[in-house]
This record gives sequence, structure tokens and C-alpha cells, in this order.
Amino acid sequence: MAHWFHKNPLKATAPVSFNYYGVAGSPAANKICNDLRTTRARLLDMFTDITCTPEVMKNATDAYFSLLQCFIVSPDGSTQDNKMRFIQNFRWTDTLQGNTPSAQQDMVFELVSMAFNVALWYTKFASRLAGKEKNGHPEAKDVHRSLKVAAGIFMNLKEMHIPRLITPAEKGRDLEPRVMDTYIIQCQAEAQEVTIARAIELKHKATLIAALAYETANFYQKADHTLNTLEPECSSKWRKYLQLKQHFYMAYAYCYHGQTLLAGDKCGEAIRSLQEAEKCYARAESLCKEYRQTKGPGTTAKPSEQLFFIKLGGLIKNTLEKCQRENGFIYFHKVPAEPPTLELKASYGLAEPVPFELPPLREQCTPEVYATFDLTKGAKNDKAKPKDEEVKPMKEPDLKPQKDTGCSIS
Repeated sequence: MAHWFHKNPLKATAPVSFNYYGVAGSPAANKICNDLRTTRARLLDMFTDITCTPEVMKNATDAYFSLLQCFIVSPDGSTQDNKMRFIQNFRWTDTLQGNTPSAQQDMVFELVSMAFNVALWYTKFASRLAGKEKNGHPEAKDVHRSLKVAAGIFMNLKEMHIPRLITPAEKGRDLEPRVMDTYIIQCQAEAQEVTIARAIELKHKATLIAALAYETANFYQKADHTLNTLEPECSSKWRKYLQLKQHFYMAYAYCYHGQTLLAGDKCGEAIRSLQEAEKCYARAESLCKEYRQTKGPGTTAKPSEQLFFIKLGGLIKNTLEKCQRENGFIYFHKVPAEPPTLELKASYGLAEPVPFELPPLREQCTPEVYATFDLTKGAKNDKAKPKDEEVKPMKEPDLKPQKDTGCSIS
């Protein structure tokens, strides 16, 4: 399902040399600096390499983070700051703020910014995989897992590492709580979309599908509400996407709930539920148009052009017509004025983030090597560039959509 998910752009960063001549007082210390430079460059390359897989990404991530922690974690295991933590200035753009970067002289800032990009990569990998023409169960599992891995990374950063920053994130920047929470919730919601598509294809019970759709719609609503205090110019497009997905899955919930009601001989209530599904679906169609016309960062999804979207419209129409026929011949129930209250709770299929842990320190990061770093010698460090100087954006691969089969994530 090409163009089904909205994805904000990758963060971009200024080059870093890790040249600490004078400070790095031994060959082993110099090797750590050289390895940091090469592993950072390789990881950045992987973000835009179309052939990169989750296994390759994990290896590249572990290689860099196992070294970066040499300058974050205290070698004696104490809570005391590592003496190298504040030696380097890093500049990173934010996904909603264009090419003007945030800057902090803090290795923890580098850690959370790079890990944020890793999480974004997993969401983009999932989107690319979902867009392939021929997808089956293994691919659906990979899409599902990648989105849960991304949610786990975002959650770990929010809870464990961002609070360690000396300088709090500015409003509207990636590392502030509202933006972090939205990314976490969106990843969970999109993972549940895969579950819903799978449940529909395997013809699971309507009660389960309705409950999953309802839970997913609530996720999207929560994500949208989390962004409602951000500046509209940077959040409006993202919010339109979250809103259209909320109404789309509410339409699914009312549609399948209507099927459940009909099976329970509650034909009048079933008709009212299907009528509400029609309203939600029409609102989702309208929001798709608004979303396409709204300017803002990120790729423009085209959900209303996908068979998965189109099929729901037909399903609602056919199910409602069936209910109305049955009511005219058999039940003669009065159709309630108000739609049924959805109090649906899914017992299965809810997407939980995959826990994320940083790799252990590289073996070469020993207390003996750490002792050879001498800050009193002064480093010929990369000069801190002005914060408002733009950073060149990452060139992300331009993928052409493939033929939509209507079941590519299920």
C-alpha cells in the first residue's frame, strides 16, 4: 500500500570529525576517535541506503552507540559525568522545523538525536515494505515489528535519555514531550493497522475487528490532541493525517460493530451504526482532500486512492443496504436517533513497543584508555558554528509507488 503512511523527514546533521589532537593522549584513544568518525558516517549513510535492512541498521547503530557511550558513561560505573561528555558541539535539524538546526555541546544530545533518526528509519522502512506490490505474512510481520521497534526507541529516549540533557528541548523541537509522545502513539497506531488488515483478510470475528479499529482510532485521536498546542505552520499537515486516520478507523469500528449487532438480531441499532460509519467515512474522505492541500513537512500520503480505503466505502454501503432490507422484511425495528456507544476493548492484537536498550560499551573503551584523554591539553575541536546556520537536508530516496493490490499490509 504505497503512500498509506505519512512520514516526516529525517533529521539532518552537520559533519563531526572527532579530532581531539592533544586531548587524545594515546594510540588507543586516537583509535576510538577515528572509529567514532567512521561509524557515525556509516550510520548516516544507512539512513538513505535503499538496500539497508533492519539487521544492517542494528549493526550500524550498535557499532556507533557502543563507542559513543565511551564519552557518556562514567568508566567507574558511577553517576558522575564522563569528562568527555561536553567536548563536542553537535547540530541537528528537527523534523518539523526545516533546515535550521538545534545545537548542543553534549554527547547525550548526539545520542538522542541519532537514535531518533534510527527510529524514523524504522518507520520509513515499514512504509516502503508496505508499499511493495507483493506482500505476504512475512512482510506484514516485518512492517508490524519495525513500527513497534520505532515506538520502543522513541519511548526509551523520552523516558531515559532526554531527561539527562542539560539544555531542555525548545518548544516544537523533536525532543520535547508533545512531539515525542505523538511519534510513539503514531507508531503504535500504524502497527495496529497492520493487525486490522490481517484480521480482515483472515476473516476474524467482527467483534475483534471493531474493537481493534476503535482502539486504533483512539490512538490517532490522542496523537492529534497531543499536537494541538504546537504552531499550526509546522503541525497542521501532520494533524490532518492523524485526523483522517481517526475517522477512517472509526468508520471501520462502526461498520463491524453494525455487523455484530445484526448478528445479534439488533437490526435497528445495526442500521444506526452503519449510518454513523457512513458519516465517519465521508469525513475521512473530506480530510484526505484537506490533507493533500495543507502545506507542511513530510511526505504526502494518498490513503483515499488505496483499495484498502476504497473497499471500506463499498463494505459500509453493502452492509447498510443488507440491514435495511432485513429490517423491512423481518425485524421492523425502530432506528435509534443516536448512534450506539462504542465501549469496545480489544483483548488481542494491541501493539506494544519493543523495548530498546543501548549496546554495551565497546571492549576498547577501558578505564586505562579513558585515563589517557587529557582535557587540559586543549582540543583543536570543530568550532561551534552559529546555531541558525542551515544544515543540508538528507537526500531521501524517491520511491515510485507500485501497483496497489489492496492487501499489501495484510
